[in-house]
Amino acid sequence: MHILYIHQYFASRKGRTGTRSYEFGCHLVGKGHRVTMITSGLANAEFPAPQGRRYGLHEIDGIRVVSIAGGYNDPHLGTALNGWRRMFKFYEFARVASKVARELNRPDVVFATHTPLTVGLAGIAVSRCFGVPFVFEVRDLWPEALVDVGVLNNPLAIWWLRRMARKIYRRADHIVALSPGMKEGIVQAGVADSRVTVIPNASDLDLFRPDLDGTAARHRLGLGDRFAALYFGAMGLANGLEYVIEAARVLAERKQDHIVLVLQGGGGKRDELEAMARRYNLQNVVFGDLVPKEEIAGIVAGCDVCLTIVRGGKNPTWSPNKMFDSLAAGKPVLINAGGWLAEMIERNACGRFVAPDRPAALAEALMELSRNPSLCAEMGRNARLLAEREFDRKLLAARLESLLAQVVARANAGPGGVMGE
Repeated sequence: MHILYIHQYFASRKGRTGTRSYEFGCHLVGKGHRVTMITSGLANAEFPAPQGRRYGLHEIDGIRVVSIAGGYNDPHLGTALNGWRRMFKFYEFARVASKVARELNRPDVVFATHTPLTVGLAGIAVSRCFGVPFVFEVRDLWPEALVDVGVLNNPLAIWWLRRMARKIYRRADHIVALSPGMKEGIVQAGVADSRVTVIPNASDLDLFRPDLDGTAARHRLGLGDRFAALYFGAMGLANGLEYVIEAARVLAERKQDHIVLVLQGGGGKRDELEAMARRYNLQNVVFGDLVPKEEIAGIVAGCDVCLTIVRGGKNPTWSPNKMFDSLAAGKPVLINAGGWLAEMIERNACGRFVAPDRPAALAEALMELSRNPSLCAEMGRNARLLAEREFDRKLLAARLESLLAQVVARANAGPGGVMGE
């Protein structure tokens, strides 16, 4: 198959964001398929778009990358933009991607991955142009997820995004959802259950490993021999990291100086978070800069537990990359969002759910684990076993490959052969 893969935020392990598309693309190439990836070349250190041209051509590990002059590539950059500015950039990427794709070789299938939601518009346009099936991947339910975390409250914008989502769902030949809750939301929007397949985020079992030496990272961050809890990823409004700072204040008040919280990453709220930590005069919070994923693995190895945090503990349908890589690293996970992930963490005894409205709950969980190395180690072993058993990227990539092949075969079978009809 020739797969035209559209992902605005595409990055390899040398990038500073999730690598699901890269890992899946590598798998597809390794199985003999051709993969053409369309991504934004703006604010993109890996695959920049050349000045004065609409797109540039690159290749990485067999994936042909088309970097276009539209939108922006770094999702952390978006957290510093207001809503309307971000939406303009999203539309810009979809518009330019649709035009550039028409100049490329005909694919057998178009696979577009959200976020942002507008990438689905490009998927529709390109699939129509070439007369090939379109598969849409939903990484987050829009606008529901944005409303839940307080990022979006404009009634007109909510109506418009909901209308757009239903249009894209309706036009897609098949939909991939990253969690059971996302599938449920898509089905509630009027899509037949048979047209939605759950393929969750995966664990990078090769890059994130329990046997990785994190000593250098600990030294660089100045952690000493303290018990370290790590959050790595975006620092925007939706992430709600004030919760972590408040937990650090509780720890300081309780004289738990042997515990340190590490916030590694960047985004629109980072300056405010640093100011908040200074205002509380906290010595138990360390900020680390946004670095490539290859370096993140060493930082995770140098910490004792990992944090999966979302604003107000909402968005129970989400499927964040960071949590699955934390499992691969063999680290206990503390999560403040209910839903399928919290249930899975508790059921598999590889971490704790902490009350989202009570930062002291996070502080208390850290105190418990810091005083019980054997429990911490047991949770870490359970985490790695869970990653190997259910979230091996190779297994999930093979599931996507099989799905795309079925969609293409059904489309080639003629009218009435499209999956789900």
